[in-house]
Amino acid sequence: MNAIRKEFTVLAGFVGAAMALSGYIRHTIQEVWGWFNLTLLIVGGVLLLASIVLNFKDILGYFQGRSGRLSANMAVLTVAVLGLIVIANYLGYRHHKRIDLTPEGLYSLSDQTRKILTNLPKDVKIMKFDQQPDQQLADQMAEFRYISNKLSYEFIDPVQRPEIARQYAVKNYGETLVTAGGRTERPTATDEQSLINAILKVTRDSLKTVCFTEGHEEKSLTEAFSLVESKLKAENYLTKTVNLASQKEKFVPSECSILVVAGPKTPFLQPETSMIGQYLDGGGKAMFLLDPDTDPQLDDVLKKWSIELGKDLVLDFSAAGRSFGPAAPIINEYGSHPITQRFARANTAFPQARSVKVIPSSGTGVNATTLLTASPNSWGETELKPDTEPKYDPGKDTQGPVSLGAVASKSLGDNKEARLVVIGDSDFAANQAFRVIPRNGDLFMNSINWLAQDEDLISIRPKTATNRSVTMNAEQQNTFWILVVIFMPLAALGVG
Repeated sequence: MNAIRKEFTVLAGFVGAAMALSGYIRHTIQEVWGWFNLTLLIVGGVLLLASIVLNFKDILGYFQGRSGRLSANMAVLTVAVLGLIVIANYLGYRHHKRIDLTPEGLYSLSDQTRKILTNLPKDVKIMKFDQQPDQQLADQMAEFRYISNKLSYEFIDPVQRPEIARQYAVKNYGETLVTAGGRTERPTATDEQSLINAILKVTRDSLKTVCFTEGHEEKSLTEAFSLVESKLKAENYLTKTVNLASQKEKFVPSECSILVVAGPKTPFLQPETSMIGQYLDGGGKAMFLLDPDTDPQLDDVLKKWSIELGKDLVLDFSAAGRSFGPAAPIINEYGSHPITQRFARANTAFPQARSVKVIPSSGTGVNATTLLTASPNSWGETELKPDTEPKYDPGKDTQGPVSLGAVASKSLGDNKEARLVVIGDSDFAANQAFRVIPRNGDLFMNSINWLAQDEDLISIRPKTATNRSVTMNAEQQNTFWILVVIFMPLAALGVG
């Protein structure tokens, strides 16, 4: 009889533990206690406690024995291992770290994204309206939120929460909204660049205008510089062209946050030159991209800013320079400046460039710095003869390493500063070079960001995957098939 009662009390303990555990699990899933869950927990707890009290001597005797001590040791060890796992997971959650092994850093947020998220001026909310959660977007948002606590993300099913869909005028499944301070953007894509552009639009109070001069056969925004224009718009700059000679007022339009002179082939008229000079003297920002074999008549303006244009063509006979041809120098040496501070030794290329050097300041408060420097094997050729191997002529040519670009700034008080970027080539930012050499695009856009005093945008921009597909002709495919299908298996059998 006692044996039966003992077995009953032991069974009651197991049943009680199961009931208590079931009640707790149901509460965890349902997030509500309810009478049924509470009944399971209370009854299970009573049965378990009663079983322990009625079998206390047997339990104590078990743990005093050899098998009991071994079981206790195993239990302690198990708890310790579980504790270490919990601590490791907690530390991993609080100190999140991912390693991106792709050469292009495809799965790492760009420096530009990190800067923008770190310096968000206001709270931003991103909402996805759909029937099924977008896991890829959720993962992207987790990366964003890890950098900034001013950003939040919410998935919303318009069927279950129609009032929110009506509030934001959502009409289609799959819409993504970015809101901040009462402003809303609806990006058509959810990649990193599209989301960041939308965040910029809702957090910036005003858009800046980049004005490109025309009337001197400059690069066209709709043709040679169409990629530049699309990139500027993607980073929320407005673009327009201005013909200074046809302006009613004798000054650069006040809406021009930045004035760009991109590859003029004919000279500026004296009134236009005066307008540009006055614009800079008044705190304006400008970028001059001036090709060789042209005379834009801007020397007097540049001299006031401690910069001088060379009347030459830069040739680079280093190993890197020969890759595109000596007349298209490769640059991997940069001045200490925010525009190029993250370039390290990244390559930029300049098809047909002239030298641009910094000259001693005349005490006007101008701070000029060399930005781009070609290799020591470069020089500025002043007399390039057809059908003749170019060579450096001491006393006539500019000895390398040659500078191809310079920047200058001048403080005017009241937090006002005039800025100027001069590069001896405009083709480096034209469509072909912009597309083929990614750092060329970064150089142009970083220059615009610095001129606009948008330093938080200066960085290396998101990268695209390199196409590593192998294309073989019929003969190569046959050779590959023979090697892989016939030779390699036979070789493996022979070695075996």
